[in-house]
Amino acid sequence: MNRILTGATLIALLALPAMAGARQEQNEAEKQPNRVEEVGRGAGRIASQPARDVGVAKTNIPPALQTAAEAPYSLTGIKTCRDISKAFAQLTDVIGPDFKAGDKPKENRAGKLAEAGGKTIVNSIIPFRGLVREVTGAAPAQRRLDRAIDAGIARRGFLRGVHQTRKCKTALK
Repeated sequence: MNRILTGATLIALLALPAMAGARQEQNEAEKQPNRVEEVGRGAGRIASQPARDVGVAKTNIPPALQTAAEAPYSLTGIKTCRDISKAFAQLTDVIGPDFKAGDKPKENRAGKLAEAGGKTIVNSIIPFRGLVREVTGAAPAQRRLDRAIDAGIARRGFLRGVHQTRKCKTALK
């Protein structure tokens, strides 16, 4: 237990420079106002990884991704442009913003270093981590989540195409 607490403490300490760097980047680029929250969420995911690895914390698939995984190219329940926009926004809320032409993402080097350090510490806490993840069901759960995310990305692209084909005037979030 002390190793986990120590690891979590180290992760938090490593995340501080990343959060400061993200805050500075936020001031420089108003286009990315959620940068600090992203770093905080990333640190939280890293710190909670051991709990997911041993099956204490479950990996849940959000309803929008479950629907996408079941039928990514279905138009069931989608009749209007407003319906398309709503379904698109639900997926964006879960998987993040869609790609936009000309976007050049800025990387927070301090954040990436903190993330790598945090992952290294967390991964060293549980010996035979890969085997533990398979036995506890964490690895198959992660594979199901990854597949649902892939289906969500495919569905969002499909919805964008339907939106354009129908010449909808509603905005896509």
